[in-house]
Amino acid sequence: RITELTRDLDQVETDYLFDDKANSIGALIMHLVSTEAYYQVETLEGLTWTDEEAEFWRVAGGLGEKTRDKIKGKPIRYYLDLWDQVRKKTLEGLKAKDDVWFAANIDEGVNNHWVWFHVLEHSANHMGQIALVKNRLPK
Repeated sequence: RITELTRDLDQVETDYLFDDKANSIGALIMHLVSTEAYYQVETLEGLTWTDEEAEFWRVAGGLGEKTRDKIKGKPIRYYLDLWDQVRKKTLEGLKAKDDVWFAANIDEGVNNHWVWFHVLEHSANHMGQIALVKNRLPK
């Protein structure tokens, strides 16, 4: 649904900040992609990011001033294509997992099912934020 909501945005709309504390739609999407990529590597692959991967993804891991300054100037298609690539890999990885894997504890009280529910819940939360920013775009 985020793709449907944003795919026709131009560059100004993708980078638009409605106030000095806001995050752009591009930054919000990149944040979602970064979160999914993190959990993909950690849970599906059982690995951690390389230094190069961490440098690329961590910019969007947290939102705010640093993200506003660094995530801009790319067309909406850049973020959506990156998300499509990450999502494809996620779906392939999840298809290979069984119920035992989903129930396996990662930490006390946290299992793989909880992690991937969080990723989906996280996307839904930020979808509302993206819709708000889009509704605040100058007419």
